[in-house]
Amino acid sequence: MFGGGGVLGFAWIVGALSAIAAELGIEVGPQDQLIGTSAGSVMSGLLASGLNVDAIRRYQTGMPLPEDPPISWNYDTDSGGALPPRPGWRPGSPRLVWGGIRRPASVTAFVALSGLLPQGRGTLEPIHRMISEVEAGRQPPATWPAQPTWIVATDYSSGRRVVFGKDGEPRASLPDAVCASCAIPAWYAPVEINGVPYIDGGTRSNASVDLLLETEVDEVFVLAPMAALHPDAPRSPVAILERRLRRVITRGILADVERLRARDVRVHLLTPGVEDLEVMGANLMNPRRRAAVLQTSLQTSAAILRANATTRRQADAG
Repeated sequence: MFGGGGVLGFAWIVGALSAIAAELGIEVGPQDQLIGTSAGSVMSGLLASGLNVDAIRRYQTGMPLPEDPPISWNYDTDSGGALPPRPGWRPGSPRLVWGGIRRPASVTAFVALSGLLPQGRGTLEPIHRMISEVEAGRQPPATWPAQPTWIVATDYSSGRRVVFGKDGEPRASLPDAVCASCAIPAWYAPVEINGVPYIDGGTRSNASVDLLLETEVDEVFVLAPMAALHPDAPRSPVAILERRLRRVITRGILADVERLRARDVRVHLLTPGVEDLEVMGANLMNPRRRAAVLQTSLQTSAAILRANATTRRQADAG
């Protein structure tokens, strides 16, 4: 399960998944229940299309092997840069704002306020192209949504969480679903699917861990690059605000994790630590920090996994 976190969140997830493979020997792939939100949806889309973590990491570090499937992506420019293009000036979704006023129990204030933000003008076409090409090159051909991959987005009119790929939910192609999940309000234009506009799934829930309560899983890895179990203490006003948002996200994820554990599900929760946060800074869309974030995540995630394994062994022995 992969939460949102922008360009740097994706890089952090790559490092964490690489550490899971190295320390635990677990290779995550299309056979697993994948749930992705925003940046996490990109990872879910790539894994669902048959790309393995090693290949993704090699591309991230600029050292792909000749036999790696091609990934059509420019890591410096295709995300649109560290700052968004100038948005429009009108509220993006007055209907969503009105829904928050009329139905505060079902449309949270945060979701309703996203409707007040002006509509973004950034494009997600590079992500659509990348997922389309990777999916088309998969052998055997991809079968999404028949395989267990869920992509989380938010209906920009109603504020409802939509889980593409899940039975009973609206249908979409994998590239369309991933782009919808990544449509950050005021940064990217909403993604329209079958006449319905969608925005970033993180406006409803950064990782949607609660979705796993509907499944029969017995072991879960939650990779949440916008949470922080051990936050730092930055001095920059922007970074301070970013860390406050992290605290809110962390509380929500921890509550859902405890609900899973109460059902005897083994949950491995990985979040950035102090070292990761220092490298990330306050702007998770800054591509210049990508390589450093990935490398740091490799080291810190491996250390957390080793420490957790030691704790479990001691508990079992006791």
